[in-house]
Amino acid sequence: MTHSTLLSPSPDPTTRRTGAAGLAAALAAASSHWIDLVQYRQASRWTLLLPTADAADVLDPSLHAELAEAQVWLLSWLPEQGTPLHDHGLSAGAFAVVRGTLTERVVAAGRTRVRESADDLAPGRVRHFGPHYVHQVANKQDEPAVSVHVYTPGLSWMNSYALDGGTLVRTGTERAGVDW
Repeated sequence: MTHSTLLSPSPDPTTRRTGAAGLAAALAAASSHWIDLVQYRQASRWTLLLPTADAADVLDPSLHAELAEAQVWLLSWLPEQGTPLHDHGLSAGAFAVVRGTLTERVVAAGRTRVRESADDLAPGRVRHFGPHYVHQVANKQDEPAVSVHVYTPGLSWMNSYALDGGTLVRTGTERAGVDW
C-alpha cells in the first residue's frame, strides 16, 4: 500500500455538507433578499416559517439538498423581547444574528450542578447546537434585532424549562401544528 492510498481524497466542494450553521450563515449573508418580509410586533416576537423554495431562491444551488432537510424561521426581536429557557426537542440547529444584538443564556445540567453562561451575539455571529440544547435568547439592547434560525430536522416540539434550586426542570412542551 502506498502512502497516497492511506490518505482520504479531498472532499468535493459540491457535495460537502455545511449543516444548519452553514445554512444560517448563508441565509444571513443573503438577508437583503428577505429582510423586507420582517415585521415587528409589540405584543410578542414576530416569527415566519420561510418556505423552502423561498430560501432556495437566495442560496447557492450546492446548498439546496441540505435545505430540503431543514426548516428556516425568520424572527424579529424588539427591546426586552425574548424566549423562556427552551430546547428544540430532537432537532439540531443554528441561528445567525442579522441585525441588532441578541443575548443568549445557555443552561446545561451537569452531574453535580447546573452550569450557566451568557454571550452577546452581534450581527454576523452564528450559534449552532445539537438536540436538547437548553438556552434562552433575548434582546436586551435598545434597538430591534433580527435573526434567522435553521433546524434539522424541522421542529416537531420544544420543551420549556425553569431552574428550581439549582436543578433544571422541564415545565412544558409545545408541539408543531398544535401550539405554533
